[in-house]
Amino acid sequence: MYLQDKMELSNNRPTGFDYMRIILALLVIWVHTDRVLHGGEELLFQTELRPILKSILPMFFVLSGFLVAGSLERSKSLVSFLGNRLIRIYPALAVEVFLSALVLGMVFTTLPLSEYFTHAEFYRYLVNVTGHIHFFLPGVFESNPDSGMINAQLWTVPYELKCYVVIAALFLIGIVRYRVISIIAPIALVAVYAAARYWSRGDDWADMPTVTGGNLLIASFLLGVCLYLYRDKVRWDYRLFAIAVASVFAGFWFTSMGDFIALPGAAYATVFLGLCSPRKIAVLRGADYSYGVFLYGYPIQQAVFTLGGWGTNWIVNGLVSSAIALVFAAFSWTFIEKPALRLKKYVLAFEEFVLAQTGKWRLALGMRSASASAR
Repeated sequence: MYLQDKMELSNNRPTGFDYMRIILALLVIWVHTDRVLHGGEELLFQTELRPILKSILPMFFVLSGFLVAGSLERSKSLVSFLGNRLIRIYPALAVEVFLSALVLGMVFTTLPLSEYFTHAEFYRYLVNVTGHIHFFLPGVFESNPDSGMINAQLWTVPYELKCYVVIAALFLIGIVRYRVISIIAPIALVAVYAAARYWSRGDDWADMPTVTGGNLLIASFLLGVCLYLYRDKVRWDYRLFAIAVASVFAGFWFTSMGDFIALPGAAYATVFLGLCSPRKIAVLRGADYSYGVFLYGYPIQQAVFTLGGWGTNWIVNGLVSSAIALVFAAFSWTFIEKPALRLKKYVLAFEEFVLAQTGKWRLALGMRSASASAR
């Protein structure tokens, strides 16, 4: 069957994506446990687990691209599309930033509170609510192996915002109507990025960093968009899934440029798994805790490590941090994210107003044109 057929079997609400979101978010915590304990070395990426670990963020972005493309297709205009993205991201991000700065920072800083609250770094951290990310708070976690780092995973937020800017621009060009653009765009982005890397690094251009770079995450997002738009042409097939997974492992195990060549396989594997529909457990019905786990995971890990004792053991740190992050994620979903989604009705009302005004302007321009022609 095709991807579209698989979607229709679940009434276009496959539960696989729900499980993937929370599993990937929890995997980010476990990957970061290595960084929390050893600083910037991230030794796990040097092991045979590298293909799995390096696929986590690209899969996140593919998943986002596939689902966001559906949202874009259902939107009347960019007003509702971008408005809905705004209320999905910013309220929870803003609360996390202020909790980190005003509660976590106040508890763990080594500075006097009068100095902490007047420090320039404190105010720079608050700018995170705009998507312009800063990682440090004055005097906080400075003795940890990953010294001073508050929230490492927020580095992806600017790239997620860039994804929305890119898809909005492609929408204006006509990506929904001319879906071949969704094939050209990620290929062009990867080619330009590879050329830029070669220009700056010469023969070492293919030696990739531990975590897949931001521009390739945008390419992953666009691959998710492409698979959604071609859902009536791409087959949902176990054999293709096996080939995709094999290509990911081969790319990362046997080449130094796996980030460039493994993306298509990671994209297909992500969508294949997302379109599966296992029965949804009760705790996940009507809830999405993945964003909260993503937002709160790292500062919680750093705090657990700071407490010493068993908190410096990677298994204990991972288990305790995951459990606490899920509690914070439930708080975030229940009291921030879910209530924020009710603002959609105001976004839609504003969109109707904008479209009505646009229609009036077009009518006025048309009447003027007709009048001029009559004269």
